[in-house]
Amino acid sequence: MSECAQIAGSAEPPIGIAEMRERYLKLFTGAVNDVLRFKYKMHSSSLPAGFAPLRDQMKIAGRAFTVKGGPDITTDGEFEMRAQMLEALYEDSVVVWDCTGDRVTAQWGEVMTMAAIKAGCRGAIVNGIRDTDAILAQGFPVFRQYSCSTGMLGRFRMYHYQKPILMGEVVVEPGDWIFGDIDGIVAVPAAVAYDVLLAAEQVVNKEVTIKDWVRNGVKPTEVVARGGYF
Repeated sequence: MSECAQIAGSAEPPIGIAEMRERYLKLFTGAVNDVLRFKYKMHSSSLPAGFAPLRDQMKIAGRAFTVKGGPDITTDGEFEMRAQMLEALYEDSVVVWDCTGDRVTAQWGEVMTMAAIKAGCRGAIVNGIRDTDAILAQGFPVFRQYSCSTGMLGRFRMYHYQKPILMGEVVVEPGDWIFGDIDGIVAVPAAVAYDVLLAAEQVVNKEVTIKDWVRNGVKPTEVVARGGYF
């Protein structure tokens, strides 16, 4: 059983999804990661470090819409399944691709970005992309490992979507919360996503105080004595 599966709680937060997303976007991934590690004993919450935002300032937050695919030379029904997946995207989702280690093809591009935006999707996490300039022009947050010109038809195909996937050490369930910034991406189990948000907001506020102490010349040992850290 995964660490995520062992956590009990309610998947439905007491606030709206849009508000929750906006509040996550005000955080930084280090705070969320610390909460998951030290409060929930989840030491595998970060997606592989190879994923990076197309622009340093890009952040991503929303509910996971999972996709699984891999190297495959067959093409029958591929376009149809891809279209069905895009139509299944929903408001405030983040599409997360488990690409089974593929580093040859681009699984995401300009037109898929256009369709995702129309569906209210808030970003994509995928191994490879192409049409990079066109994606950037749309302002759509994408975290990727590489860019290349090779499309996936006849080289890679989707196997299924909206089922649990494995991203490095992390099992991502459909509906889990995804949050990413320049320091990486964390997956938060849906059952505790609201409580993690509250705890991470407290971390952010506490660090404002710690930085004030340091800025005002408080010695590091005194900072720690006051309950601070570095």
